[in-house]
Amino acid sequence: MPVPWEALIPFGLVTALFGAAGTLLNVSKRAQNQGKPPRYHIDSWEEMMMDRDQRLTGHARKQTSEPVAPEGFETSSVWYTEKTQ
Repeated sequence: MPVPWEALIPFGLVTALFGAAGTLLNVSKRAQNQGKPPRYHIDSWEEMMMDRDQRLTGHARKQTSEPVAPEGFETSSVWYTEKTQ
């Protein structure tokens, strides 16, 4: 059974481009998350903690070990309100 050598060039190109696209997507997602892998299946508690971290540090993936909150943290509260019908 002969091998169609002319089909190997497009196959190699498609494989290389899929690999490059996947690698660039991974690099982009990690760059947006400060080098950490993206989060999946986030529940409401984790969303609240990410909002708190966003208000404390300026980024949802950063955390701080300071015992005192920065200035203005007590007034940057995010209260979720109900929509009236």
